[in-house]
Amino acid sequence: MANPYRGDVAAEIGGRRRTLRLTLGALAELEAAFGADDLGDLARVFAAGKLRARDAVRVIAAGLRGAGEPVTDEEVAAMAIDGGAAGYAALVVALVAATFAPGGASPTTEGGGADGAPFADPPRSPGTPRSDSASACSASPPTPSGR
Repeated sequence: MANPYRGDVAAEIGGRRRTLRLTLGALAELEAAFGADDLGDLARVFAAGKLRARDAVRVIAAGLRGAGEPVTDEEVAAMAIDGGAAGYAALVVALVAATFAPGGASPTTEGGGADGAPFADPPRSPGTPRSDSASACSASPPTPSGR
């Protein structure tokens, strides 16, 4: 069962209900696949909003592997999803949002660009407050006592 507090996303892929999760290992795999120097650079790649079919396969496959499913990119490329290409893109957006957006909030509904484009806001460092109304819902990390 998908746990949104862990960044899990549930989806029906290839005729089966599956869980996807971008673990640290899955993110490292994506850094290498996208030539990103670090997580901030990987977030900027996603924030650019350009998604090729091969990129969607990589992200979905990494998410499935991160949730413990032993699949190859080639197997994922052959799997069907409701909605076709738009369904794949929506799944990638949901998975990346669950991983990078505070509290798993979808950037298309909270903090997205004026035109609703996902990830239109620039990536922030951890602990940097959001500039929109969604920041009121985000919990701030506790500060150590004595400071």
